[in-house]
Amino acid sequence: MNELLLAAAGLIVLTVAVGLARILRGPQDVDRLMAVQLLGTGGIAALLLTAYATRVPGVDDVALGLALLAAFTTMAFLNHLAANEEEADR
Repeated sequence: MNELLLAAAGLIVLTVAVGLARILRGPQDVDRLMAVQLLGTGGIAALLLTAYATRVPGVDDVALGLALLAAFTTMAFLNHLAANEEEADR
């Protein structure tokens, strides 16, 4: 069972790596934002699967911190986009 969980975590990390390429080459800012959300969600999922498979304590707290960081990053990015649109309208 642990091998299956670790394989699933590896597949999620591979998906996150593909999303990282989208962050670097995204045609628009919204594409980059969605890729960053994928990075946060995939990182949390991989951490939780790995922690459960290896029975390492405390990793779930790190995953919770990453979830909060991803949410705050999205809010900051949206505020930045709104400020840029207001400047463009002037």
